[in-house]
Amino acid sequence: MGKGSGRVLLIAFGSRFIKLAPVHNEFSVAEHWSGDFDETALQEWAEDLRSRLPAPRVDLGLVFMSPRFFDQAQQVLEILRVHARIPVLAGCSGQGLIVGNREVEQSAGLTLGLYALPGADVRVFRFTQDDVEAADGPDYWPQKNGVTRDATNGWLVFIDPFHLDCEGWLKSWNTAYAPLPVMGGLASGDFNELRTQVYLNGDVFEDGGVAISVGGDVRLASVLSQGCTPIGQTWTLTKVEQNIIREIGNRPAYDVLAETFSQLSPAEQKVARGNLFIGLVVNEYLEEFHRGDFLIRNLLDADPQSSSIAVGAFPRLGQTVQFQRRSAAAAMEDMSELLQRARKQLEGAKILGGCLCSCNGRGQNLFGRPDHDARSVQDQFGPIGLAGFFCNGEIGPIGEKSFLHGFTASLALFVKK
Repeated sequence: MGKGSGRVLLIAFGSRFIKLAPVHNEFSVAEHWSGDFDETALQEWAEDLRSRLPAPRVDLGLVFMSPRFFDQAQQVLEILRVHARIPVLAGCSGQGLIVGNREVEQSAGLTLGLYALPGADVRVFRFTQDDVEAADGPDYWPQKNGVTRDATNGWLVFIDPFHLDCEGWLKSWNTAYAPLPVMGGLASGDFNELRTQVYLNGDVFEDGGVAISVGGDVRLASVLSQGCTPIGQTWTLTKVEQNIIREIGNRPAYDVLAETFSQLSPAEQKVARGNLFIGLVVNEYLEEFHRGDFLIRNLLDADPQSSSIAVGAFPRLGQTVQFQRRSAAAAMEDMSELLQRARKQLEGAKILGGCLCSCNGRGQNLFGRPDHDARSVQDQFGPIGLAGFFCNGEIGPIGEKSFLHGFTASLALFVKK
């Protein structure tokens, strides 16, 4: 099957047929396994997937599995490592999976991405909550994992959300490595048992996280779509107490919010009701502020009596803000514009492959149709091998720091330097 072919190959494994998606290139390939655990069939599947990658070696494998594989996860990892010949394998569990140009949200199975990254220095290590609590300065993480700031071009990270303080981890990680980008997501799994899994080579963990450093001749490029569109104008915060905004532009904060809402059309007001957010500028040194320059956070409360608003962050006095509206149309617009901007910025660069981490709140429930985010990525950068999953939270950079996000699509592209 040639590069970019539109054909779909069906291979019989016993009584089942596994559909092999044709979306890949010479450096990356990703495939979805829809069946149950079957050792022999999985071996053949992994060998076939490896045979479709023309590169002489695999540098990195990314694997994401639905909760129905929890009991066989370690066996699956060993099969994939051996039969797809993967030197570094990492990933986590996900209720929904992303592969190629598809988003598999029900009966998800597992997905495997294979990446050939010529000249890359790929390193991977595991960390726990004990490490987060011990991180006492910018030297802790480089000493812990042996990766100095000048030895990496960025990080891909997968974390269990139930047993690790991700916000605390990111704060200490940014101290050590910013402005290098961090992308990835928080695992999803069995919410009834508050159980997820994180994978590192042949090992399965139910706490902590795994971090993949990409150095050498390959870098990570980020596209972070927070699913909002800005409304109204930008403002400066003039009175703030903790997460309570008292004044915006020397006016009562509630009045500014109410005025911004009233300027929307009736149709826009209907969509925006219950879907208003605030965007906080991270880099105040920009001459103009555009989509992607804002860290989107929740509006927790708006109190007309005190004329204040409460937000899901700790904004600072003098910070620039702009209110935001989230909807399916806004998310489509945001994703499209940011991907197009990234494509222009990466024009002429070799895109080797990608990893896409999308919020559980996106997908068909938000967009009303399947595969929106995955197809949008392929439309701009394809064909590339793309693997990923639906997250409990997404990680990605805004400006020179990385943050934990919600309702977001975080795309990491492997780019030849």
